[in-house]
Amino acid sequence: MKSAVENLTPTRVKLNVEVPFEELKPNIEAAYKTIAGQVQVPGFRKGHVPNKLIDQRVGRGYVIETAINDGLNGFYQNAVQETKIRPLSRPEVEITEVPDPSAQDGQLLFTVELDIRPEVELPDYSGLEVAVEATEATDEDITKALDELRGRFGTLKDVDRPAADGDFLTIDLTAKIDGEDVDSAADISYQIGSGTMLEGMDEAVTGLSEGESATFETKLAGGEHTGKDAQVTVTVKAVKERELPEADDDFAQLASEFDTIGELREDLAKRAAEDKLVEQGVEARDKVLEKLLELVEVPVPESVIEDQLEQHFNSENSHSAAEDHDTEEHREEIRKNTEQAFRNEIVLDAVAEKEEIGVSQNELIDYIVSSASQYGMDPNQFAQMLDQSGQVPMIVGEVRRRKALAKVLELAVVTDSEGETVDLTDFVRPAGADESASPEDAPEASPADAGDAAENGAGTEESATEGEAETKKS
Repeated sequence: MKSAVENLTPTRVKLNVEVPFEELKPNIEAAYKTIAGQVQVPGFRKGHVPNKLIDQRVGRGYVIETAINDGLNGFYQNAVQETKIRPLSRPEVEITEVPDPSAQDGQLLFTVELDIRPEVELPDYSGLEVAVEATEATDEDITKALDELRGRFGTLKDVDRPAADGDFLTIDLTAKIDGEDVDSAADISYQIGSGTMLEGMDEAVTGLSEGESATFETKLAGGEHTGKDAQVTVTVKAVKERELPEADDDFAQLASEFDTIGELREDLAKRAAEDKLVEQGVEARDKVLEKLLELVEVPVPESVIEDQLEQHFNSENSHSAAEDHDTEEHREEIRKNTEQAFRNEIVLDAVAEKEEIGVSQNELIDYIVSSASQYGMDPNQFAQMLDQSGQVPMIVGEVRRRKALAKVLELAVVTDSEGETVDLTDFVRPAGADESASPEDAPEASPADAGDAAENGAGTEESATEGEAETKKS
């Protein structure tokens, strides 16, 4: 079999594939066996009908057509491997020549058009310079952390005054659209300032006392009327404030492993400093990636992005499928995010290949455990779900790209707004990180998964080499 690549654009190619008759013979023999098991010929058992009789019954042309249909995807797969292209879209196949049914020779010729992962040229990314905000844990940070800890052990008590920020309320809600009741709820608990309910809620309830009501305009956030403008009436049934325990040695012993409040504050100061380092690390990481992308030209396959947009807006599980969400502005935002995610992944995959970055089983397990926790799932069940849905390679790719970005950040020069060098060693190489992992340590990742979560941008690569081709015969 011979195959050649014709570049149509930086992200789209045409494969020209030639399959000689000798290589098509096994598929023809398999087609005869398949058809022999389907036709009924007097005097012969199913599966034992001679080829000549099959030719008489269904025609040799049908046999060759069956052989081609059954073998086409395999020939395409071989062509992909031979040419070392990396498909991103479903192949569009056109058969241009088939063997002559009346002869024992000839060839199969077909072409394949598809989008592929673009090749990018990486710059020298060692020593990229980025600046981040100077951060230092202050007494205010420590006090805030201590108050949050005290809040976990606080008690609520009724107060006879207007509601203020931070208070806990018991409320009733009624929603109307065009004067008609569409939803209601009773005895809902809500903390002012938490932002966990409808937009405009905090402003409406602040200043209300027990028994008072207010009406405000907002968009509904749940149910069959999601996203629609409504008039919501909120009635305050109780106002409570949280009393915090005294910050003393007794509290330190109750809330931690420390004996004194001083020791607890020291520990909180250490944790606050670690949090500040993480903030700097995240800022530096994002800026390093942004700077790297400015130095690399990444062509984006339009058809792949369009496919992802359609999947996003037409998904039954996507709230964006609602008519009021599929607006030109929202669609453009999703397009921008998807294209950006595609560029991110292509560049980071290239870095991972250059640095020969792999993913160890321990790193994969850590990621799965962390993700399962975010979804509130048992890690074993989450891992089983990923395996059954074929998403493990996608997860491996995500971990690998994270390590690639960490490598670029490790090589960068990071300074704060005061001109001081920022040491991000603990951020780049957290305890337990496996630096020795090679690309063979875990299943190979898909090269670009930029669209599965288009709200923030994510995967675009399909299992294109495993898909059935869309075939056009000339």
